[in-house]
Amino acid sequence: MPYINVKITEEGVTNEQKQTIIKGCTQLMVEVLNKDPSTTFVVIDEVNTDNWGIGFEQATELRKQQKR
Repeated sequence: MPYINVKITEEGVTNEQKQTIIKGCTQLMVEVLNKDPSTTFVVIDEVNTDNWGIGFEQATELRKQQKR
């Protein structure tokens, strides 16, 4: 019974994209580990960019710098 937890930043990920992530993760478990898709759980956590750090910076600040 695989449990897969995917963490992404809250930056406009569409429902269609999330469905693609769920399908892709599930398919990977089927192909690599021969797992039953009906017992494979995929959870997507969206994290606010203020709560996501890269190096010494918040992702929010890095995104602002990239837009300049």
